[in-house]
Amino acid sequence: MPNQFAKTRPVTQPYAIYESPRGWTWHVCKTYKTPASEAKDHYARWFVWATSPYTGGSFEGGDTYKRDVVNLGRLVAADPAWLEAYAPGRTLPTPAEHLATV
Repeated sequence: MPNQFAKTRPVTQPYAIYESPRGWTWHVCKTYKTPASEAKDHYARWFVWATSPYTGGSFEGGDTYKRDVVNLGRLVAADPAWLEAYAPGRTLPTPAEHLATV
């Protein structure tokens, strides 16, 4: 099965949004592997746009380890396909719905 999250999206249309209580936000805009392949790879990467207390409120883009995002952040919004792949059974707003409220 091909990677359904392989196409890079803009920061305003991520597949998923993760947030941490320490002021970090990650907009996941691309994955390089399928979720099944990522589960076997401790170094699986995602392309994200992130803000932090150190970016002055602006986004910085680049690759980061999947494990860092999921260990430090909490999934707050996701496309239905993302929920099916990474958080089955959960119900969350879409990224568009979430961004409309912040």
